[in-house]
Amino acid sequence: MSGSDDLLATRPPQVAPEVVQALLAQYYGLSGTMTPLTSERDLNLRLVTAERSYVVKFANRAEPREVTDFQTAALLHLEGKGLPVPQVIRTRSGATEVETVDGRLRVLTYLEGRPMHSAAPSPARRRAMGEMAARISLGLQGFSHAGADHVLQWDIRHAATLRPLLAHVPQDLADLCAATLTQFEARVLPRLPECRWQVVHNDLNPHNVLVDTDQPDRIAGVLDFGDMVRTPLVCDLGVAASYQVDPDAALESLVAFTAAYHRVLPLRPVELALVADLTAARMLTTICITSWRAARYPENSAYILRNYSSARAGLLALSALPPADVMAALTHACPME
Repeated sequence: MSGSDDLLATRPPQVAPEVVQALLAQYYGLSGTMTPLTSERDLNLRLVTAERSYVVKFANRAEPREVTDFQTAALLHLEGKGLPVPQVIRTRSGATEVETVDGRLRVLTYLEGRPMHSAAPSPARRRAMGEMAARISLGLQGFSHAGADHVLQWDIRHAATLRPLLAHVPQDLADLCAATLTQFEARVLPRLPECRWQVVHNDLNPHNVLVDTDQPDRIAGVLDFGDMVRTPLVCDLGVAASYQVDPDAALESLVAFTAAYHRVLPLRPVELALVADLTAARMLTTICITSWRAARYPENSAYILRNYSSARAGLLALSALPPADVMAALTHACPME
């Protein structure tokens, strides 16, 4: 792995609860009960006060300051756009973060809802997720920042760099993963410059999305903007779609999700042509990176591998579909203006 992957190789910050409480009281005037939240790179805590709940975040020390600023600026850009995303809480002096010896401290609103991964999937929610993915990207249109072009291994336009990680992939998937990478290099990589580029969320997985507790087909919240990056717009669709593919109905579910996205944010022909390969590329990325990291940090393997099984099943299902049939179905479901 290159130096750009130091963030994935650095453990999350560890801060004593009494230190967190003192910082919150000093800078935000907040106090309450804290519980840990899972995170791959940062230290995240839920703070429950008498009035409401918050998310307290300490950024990984390996993360450049401009990347943290990038995430904060994006949330500020989305304020007032009617999207169910966290809001940045200002300090007593109006600042959006606090520099500490343990990492940059930020406080966000806590969004209520049920994690999508814990609710049974449905066609209606798949369509709702396609629409929400498009709405988030529309909300981010026109947003720019100095940190937007940082190199992120989870950005699937860099999938070709995953070859060194194939050694960590289970043996029964090695050939398929290698073939998927070869297809990406041949069919996707040369066409990415033709696509629209912008800042995107880049991690709409079921652990980062909340659904309404009483109406589980309604999206109630979108969390974790930590993997945001400027990349081809359609890469974000591929990321989100990779978690919405039903292995027992791979073609139908991929087409339904893409069509819902297309109704809100119409795709261009070159982008539509890349959807299936980019969806497979995200599944491949999940398999490669999580296999590598789980071996490196076995004590955190349950969290690291939480999306591994769905990625494996999805990649096997997608790879069995004739590409011509996939393209025909997508073209029929997503008419161009």
